[in-house]
Amino acid sequence: MKMAAILLASTALVAGCGKKKVEQLPPAAEGTDYGQTQTDPNAGAGQIVPGSQEDFLQQVGQFGDRILFETDRFNVDAEDQATLQRQAQWLARYPNTRIIVEGHADERGTRDYNLALGERRANSAKNYLTSIGVDASRIETVSYGKERPSALGSDEQAWAQNRRAVTVTVQ
Repeated sequence: MKMAAILLASTALVAGCGKKKVEQLPPAAEGTDYGQTQTDPNAGAGQIVPGSQEDFLQQVGQFGDRILFETDRFNVDAEDQATLQRQAQWLARYPNTRIIVEGHADERGTRDYNLALGERRANSAKNYLTSIGVDASRIETVSYGKERPSALGSDEQAWAQNRRAVTVTVQ
C-alpha cells in the first residue's frame, strides 16, 4: 500500500513537469463513489439507495452537486447559495450522511496557487452550508487544485467548468 502511494506520488510529480494534455484523470479519493450507482439489494433492480451519492445527484438536480466560480474568486454568489440550499435540504433528510466538499481550479496558475484557491473555494461552500444549519462535523474539505479537471481543454469554456467546488457524499 505504501509503495503504491509512493509510486502514485512520484508519477504525479513527474507528470506535473510537462504541459501534456491530460488523457486520464486521477482516481477518486477513498470513500467516494462518483459515477457508481448505489442500489438497494433489498429493493427491485435499479432502485437507488436513499442517502447515496446517486440519490443526492437525483434530488439536487443536474450539476446540483457543484458551484462554479469566476477566475481567481472564491465567493459564494446568489446562484451558488440556491444550489447549496438544495444540498442542505437533502442533507437535513439524511442526518447521518457526511460529505466532502472538493475545491478545484482551472489549469492556469501554479500548482501551489491553485491548491490554495481550491481550498478557499471548498471552505467557502462549507462555511455557507454551516451558516444555514449543516453541522460542520459532517463536512470535510479537500483541494485538488488543477489536478482533476472536469473538462479537458485550454479555453474559457473548459476553465469555467473547472473552477468549482463539488459536494460528494461519504458512506
